[in-house]
Amino acid sequence: MVFAGLSPVQAFLSSCNIVKNLKHLNRYLVIKMAEYMDIDGSVLEGGGQILRISISLSAILGIPVRVFNIRVGRSKPGLAAQHLKGLQLVAEMCQGKLKGASIGSTEIQFAPGKIRGGHYIADTHTAGSISLLLQIALPCALLADGPVTLDLKGGTNAEMAPQIDYMVTVLKPLLKKFHADFRLNIRRRGYFPKGGGHVTVEVSPVRSLRGVSIVERGDITAIRGSSFVAGILPVKLAQEMAEGAKEELKQFHHNVDIRCYKEDRTVAPDNCSGILVWAETDRDCVLCADELGKRGRDPRHLGRSAGATLAATLACKAALDTHAQDQVIVYMALAEGKSSVSVGDITLHTKTAMHIVELIAKIKFNVYEESGQNIIECTGLGLINKNLPPD
Repeated sequence: MVFAGLSPVQAFLSSCNIVKNLKHLNRYLVIKMAEYMDIDGSVLEGGGQILRISISLSAILGIPVRVFNIRVGRSKPGLAAQHLKGLQLVAEMCQGKLKGASIGSTEIQFAPGKIRGGHYIADTHTAGSISLLLQIALPCALLADGPVTLDLKGGTNAEMAPQIDYMVTVLKPLLKKFHADFRLNIRRRGYFPKGGGHVTVEVSPVRSLRGVSIVERGDITAIRGSSFVAGILPVKLAQEMAEGAKEELKQFHHNVDIRCYKEDRTVAPDNCSGILVWAETDRDCVLCADELGKRGRDPRHLGRSAGATLAATLACKAALDTHAQDQVIVYMALAEGKSSVSVGDITLHTKTAMHIVELIAKIKFNVYEESGQNIIECTGLGLINKNLPPD
């Protein structure tokens, strides 16, 4: 190290100051690293949901997080394409700093910035679920500083995730109860293994989310559904799925109306089949179940499986179905005031969601049984989006 123009004594003293400053710098870096909240990605459900909730809340609350042991118990541990693109999408939305984000990574660090309105694109280049991309980005978009447009590309109807139609049929009316909304346009369907789906979501941010009471399901007013085929598959398969579902659901309503159709080849050129069935009530609840077709599986049995899942939810008189009960946890935590929802058996996904939210947001969920139902309740943070004027 050279100290031009300094005497040997001055150079020595300067070097001591540099060493001292370096020690201060190292101490500063250690302190900054310690500010990351550690999230164990292997707890409870141990899947991508931990990552999605952690990153959404990190961006919204401004809390840096380190998520480790990401999907370590899965057959292919670490980040898959859908998880990676979700991370990168939120990082772009809030101009955050992301470290360790690569396919197969089991540890990431995320330091968020301010959530900005704008136009964002996320493409998994696989059949990775668009619904799960929406799950991580939508809470952030609702609390941005301006309107958000999301162009999401991947799989619209994927295994191990809600079909994109579920997000419109169930999540959209559910969010309206929190005084939030979004618009969704399915431009192209994408199925396993090719993907290629394209969905545009437009979100107007809100000043705050309102607490909800979704405890009384009410009486069933209608049971509807959609049973589809795409590509070269015959519409007869859709009809058989519908018949199977009706067998399970006719006990709950005299008319189970399931639309059977073949997707337009310009929107859905590849092969796929599936069914969604949902019940509507006089308390504005919508409860849904779905299945995707599988090679070698009898379509009537597949329809019966979807029908039986919905029938089990209706029999316990819960106000939310199994998909909705874990998705609503983040919104309950952010909302103003007390929120209560009634559910059937509490899923591992829901237990995981509550655990992660409690860890990051420092709120407490209470769960108790009443009249044969499980009630989940909490008092939310009452987070205010200060970028928007009061209502």
